[in-house]
Amino acid sequence: QVQLVASGGALVQVGDSLRLSCTASGRAFGNYAMGWFRHTPGKEREFVSAISRNGGNTAYGDFVKGRFTISRDNAKNTVFLEMNSLKPEDTGVYYCAARMTEPFDSGSFYYTSANQYNYHGQGTQVTVSS
Repeated sequence: QVQLVASGGALVQVGDSLRLSCTASGRAFGNYAMGWFRHTPGKEREFVSAISRNGGNTAYGDFVKGRFTISRDNAKNTVFLEMNSLKPEDTGVYYCAARMTEPFDSGSFYYTSANQYNYHGQGTQVTVSS
């Protein structure tokens, strides 16, 4: 069982930056591919970013357009989402998700659909004020 705790959300101004963190409890964080999703007002859950188990491959939602960077520190059981040039439409609840991967695969796969993940954490609120 993995528990995921996201943090770092805040009220910021347009153009500001935030760094979200998601820390996982339990063992073998390095066996999980990780992802970030968000719920924004008036929209369904939306894919934000994903990173492979080995950290070598990443993916981003179309709306990101180079503004966000995902990374992971397996020694700290943590995945990060660096968000720059924030816009009002980025307002929402951001949460992370974890997917157990096969131990014998390359570790280079990432996943962009929420239903591909085994565990979903609670969210952290990001509010971008204009």
